[in-house]
Amino acid sequence: MSEIKKPDTWAEGRRKIDWVRANMPLLNRIEKKFKEERPFEGLKIALSIHLEAKTAYLCETLAAGGARMYVTGSNPLSTQDDVAAALVREGLEVFAWYGCSEQEYMDNIRKVVSCGPNIIIDDGGDLVHTLHTELPELIPGIIGGCEETTTGVMRLEAMAREGELRFPMVLVNNAKCKYLFDNRYGTGQSVWNGINRTTNLIVAGKNVVVAGYGWCGKGVAMRAKGLGASVIVTEVDPVKAIEAVMDGFKVMPMDRAAELGDIFVTVTGCKDVITPAHFLKMKDGAICCNAGHFDCEVDVHGIKAMAVESWVARNNIMGYRLSNGRSVFILAEGRLVNLASGDGHPAEIMDMSFAIQALSARYLVRHRGEDLPRIISVPEEIDSEVAHMKLESWGTGIDTLTPEQQEYLYGGHLQ
Repeated sequence: MSEIKKPDTWAEGRRKIDWVRANMPLLNRIEKKFKEERPFEGLKIALSIHLEAKTAYLCETLAAGGARMYVTGSNPLSTQDDVAAALVREGLEVFAWYGCSEQEYMDNIRKVVSCGPNIIIDDGGDLVHTLHTELPELIPGIIGGCEETTTGVMRLEAMAREGELRFPMVLVNNAKCKYLFDNRYGTGQSVWNGINRTTNLIVAGKNVVVAGYGWCGKGVAMRAKGLGASVIVTEVDPVKAIEAVMDGFKVMPMDRAAELGDIFVTVTGCKDVITPAHFLKMKDGAICCNAGHFDCEVDVHGIKAMAVESWVARNNIMGYRLSNGRSVFILAEGRLVNLASGDGHPAEIMDMSFAIQALSARYLVRHRGEDLPRIISVPEEIDSEVAHMKLESWGTGIDTLTPEQQEYLYGGHLQ
């Protein structure tokens, strides 16, 4: 039985879903195909992804393939209640609401996996972790799952190294049609959408500090530069630091960057990236936010403990006055700023990512009963299929190799 907070708002949620549906042509094609094939007939899918309109359309696409859907969000501040209500109206089981407590969030995770799922669609690894630590008796019924984000992939790889992962997981985040576009262009645009709509301040002329220069950090830095900011990158990986320098950005340790930044964005997947020692070095009025999966990159608990005064400066902005008299502002409680303060990635970007999710879930079902490895890369044919569908949706064509070119490049091994 679903548990949501605002069931009467379903009509607005339906409008949001219909809007993204009109702008997600790849899922349109997959939904049509799934209606014909019914690859998930009789199966249960447990899904935990940021619950907004694009995710809702993925859920409806999987349901069109015959799946019984059990859905929750992957962040307490990213669920949109009207979208959750619209899914319940369509007969899906939903356990999520905006602003739930940490305890309520984990309770909802448990309720979703308690359905006895056959397929897992995870974002950050909480479904997989809960199954292994609290409900291992349900694991025999699981065919496999898919992981959406970098943090979740890191958790899965750690489990696999320790021999603890007990069913196959497809690393959707590592697909080229995911990280090259979702992580870079999607994060780059949606982070600044979230910051700008929340602060209503100009970016041009400011010093923006981007912590982490992976694909997400590259996108955030690129968009900050495009908005007219001077960009500083902090890194722990020397190769990524070289990339940042050659891309035209300054690179320095956070201890030094803390004194210079006007806006700080963490995108590392690690914890304690900005700490109390850094807050004390910041300019008066500095703004901090996080675009990594968990709310541990900016030490919100630390600044709360050290602040001599705190106040709500604006919706989704908390101000903290420090002992040195300066004020530091934290956006969205240190949670994902692009979702907690916005609508997440653009629909066209998530169209590719969720197309990979849907096709990877079908791949697992098609290979049910086989001795699959615990960690699975997205098959090249799925990545290629999604890329071709994306180009076709733009009306764009590409060349193909002739047999002679194939022989020249690959010695005849390319079939």
